[in-house]
Amino acid sequence: MIASFIAAPAAATMLSDFGADVIKVEPPGLGDPQRLLSSVPPSPAAPGNYSWHLANRNKRGMSVDLKSEGGTEILKRLVQWADVVITNFPHGTREALHLGYEEVSGWNPRVIYADITGFGDTGPDARLPGFDLTAFWSRSGLLAATRDAGAPPTAPVWGSGDYTTATAIYAAITTALYHRERTGRGANVGTSLLATGVWATGTLVSAALAGGKPYELHDRNKPVNAMTNPYQSADDRWFMLAAKQSVWPAVAKAIGRSDLLEDPRFSDAKAIGANAGALSNVLDTEFRSKPLAHWKAALDEARIPYGVVQTPEEAAEDPQLRAAEIVVPIEDAADLEYTVNNPITLRGLDRVPARRAPEHGEHNDEVLAQLGFSVDDIAALREKKVIPTAPEQETAK
Repeated sequence: MIASFIAAPAAATMLSDFGADVIKVEPPGLGDPQRLLSSVPPSPAAPGNYSWHLANRNKRGMSVDLKSEGGTEILKRLVQWADVVITNFPHGTREALHLGYEEVSGWNPRVIYADITGFGDTGPDARLPGFDLTAFWSRSGLLAATRDAGAPPTAPVWGSGDYTTATAIYAAITTALYHRERTGRGANVGTSLLATGVWATGTLVSAALAGGKPYELHDRNKPVNAMTNPYQSADDRWFMLAAKQSVWPAVAKAIGRSDLLEDPRFSDAKAIGANAGALSNVLDTEFRSKPLAHWKAALDEARIPYGVVQTPEEAAEDPQLRAAEIVVPIEDAADLEYTVNNPITLRGLDRVPARRAPEHGEHNDEVLAQLGFSVDDIAALREKKVIPTAPEQETAK
């Protein structure tokens, strides 16, 4: 894996979680900038380097100057060894580093070559730099749609588009491996942040393609459906009600207002739809009259779907995440006990226990020896600064 910042490394982590031997190649010096991400605002300050371990656990690490002649020889041997090569370097840059598909597949015709771009391989913007905030969120229509009426766009959780895209490239890689199993041939697969962003916005974009007239932005005081709307409890906790209009009798009973079933404004689905604003005001008043614990019990008993709007800190302590192995322990990571698991479940197939991400260049000698470089060869590579000396590696953790 020759990639940085977040989607491509996270896809490789998904592979390593299921036992793949993943080698992460970084340049000498500071290496992958994601090593520093946990310390850059607005990333929450914490003792452990949580972001680095999240996207790079369970891998071996190398530090190689791919711009050097010796670096190209190391890359060639890595490609010949590998089943999969993952990169997110821009077109042009990757070819200059001998990472283009034509050259890589020439070294290993059976290789699965997987790449991630910002905006795709073709078109006027194919070579533009892309990030999840720009390509996945902004350009796709997703950011414009995920806000309330009258509110400006806001900055979404950064990295969220990257981790979504990681799942897409993981799927592309595993599909290509299946293809190779059946045909014996390698493959060139990829995705883009824009493509996965539009896929996430697919309902609205496909509606626009069909000439559909969009609804106005959501207004919780004038919703399309008052029972799919956020509400606030007496102790200032927000929760998202997500019920169909047909369950109105159950909702009315749960809030202790069965009398509203006789109200002509809410007598049937058509009336409820026409008076959604009035019903949302009623529900606002009722839900603000009692604390969240009361509403959780009442809604659970009535089997009315809702979700408490939790902070990330609350989600981290949610017992369901541990019970479902969405949050798992991580081994040997300094100041870090837990990390987030990847979302793929293969029942009956054990995952590799999460183990810390590699230090910068930690496995240089080990991997080079595995690739057939002698002790003298490795010393020469170090002398020529193709790979860093041990002290240089220590300063670039």
